[in-house]
Amino acid sequence: MNRVTLQDVADHAGVSMKTVSNVVRGYQHVSPRMRERVQAAIDELGYRPNRTGRSLATGRSSMLGLAFPDLRRPYFAELAHVFARVAEARGYRLLLAETGATADGERSVLRDPEAGIMDGMVLQPQVLTARDLDGERHGLPIVFLGEDPQPDGADQVAIDNVAAASDAVGHLVRAGRRRIGFLGHETDHVSWTSTLRMEGYRAALTEAGLPVDPSLLVARRQDGDARDAEEALAAALDAGLELDGLLCRDDLAAIGALRALRRHGLDVPGDVAVVGWDAIELGASTAPSLTSVAPDTRELAERALDLLLERLEGYAGPGRHVTVGHTIRYRESAPELPR
Repeated sequence: MNRVTLQDVADHAGVSMKTVSNVVRGYQHVSPRMRERVQAAIDELGYRPNRTGRSLATGRSSMLGLAFPDLRRPYFAELAHVFARVAEARGYRLLLAETGATADGERSVLRDPEAGIMDGMVLQPQVLTARDLDGERHGLPIVFLGEDPQPDGADQVAIDNVAAASDAVGHLVRAGRRRIGFLGHETDHVSWTSTLRMEGYRAALTEAGLPVDPSLLVARRQDGDARDAEEALAAALDAGLELDGLLCRDDLAAIGALRALRRHGLDVPGDVAVVGWDAIELGASTAPSLTSVAPDTRELAERALDLLLERLEGYAGPGRHVTVGHTIRYRESAPELPR
């Protein structure tokens, strides 16, 4: 779908482009009847004005949108910083938005008047797919982040969560751990991200010849934080759970795990080795410091902006689904093994 232009609105309303421009700019000397007529055309076509007007020749603003579910989470805050630096190097600035991980929130970032300022958007949805959002885009190029399945026609960048989880569990297995838990998936409506990470967790256990014990899966409440993970693991330990290794859905869950294990007199990594996910900066300052799955955030930002800028330069081909790399960032909670 092509971006709706000022001329498209003028043609649809049967007025001059100057009249449409006057309405869009809020020029007061436009009759109420004419303003209503133009506004009806704007609403019907889904026109979003480019308010910064980089130039009439390009229609570009050099502004890109970046929308994440929850900016309180350190991973998203740190990833936004990486995106800002990569975008700046390419001559763009970012408008940052939060969707709240709701359908209305994910739609609203495209309906907001500021959407007209943006040349394109990078969006990490948790509820809606590209197909769900297609009617809201109005020609705005979008690249999707994250693991939730997107249609073939959408551009998407993600890491291989199954492989990354398998690598993390493989490290724990090689360290001699045999009762390895998984902490931090949602209590119900398990997200696609959690599903993939648990899939990799189970696959690695099976490959190592270890049983997949449902009692080793410890959920926290929906959209929980470190405190929720701490209480969930503490309750499981109180109920008799025994484990010597733990893969956590994210670093916040891992931080909660460190506290719960300490409360129960268990040493990390002596009694239980712990691996988090996201490699947030705070993990270097926990006690002990946190080993974590580290997505290549620089590559993620670069590839996402590559795809978006190619769309802006005229690429109209099929969607591209790109997988970026990951590593294990070894710290004290599950140290690197001697080679």
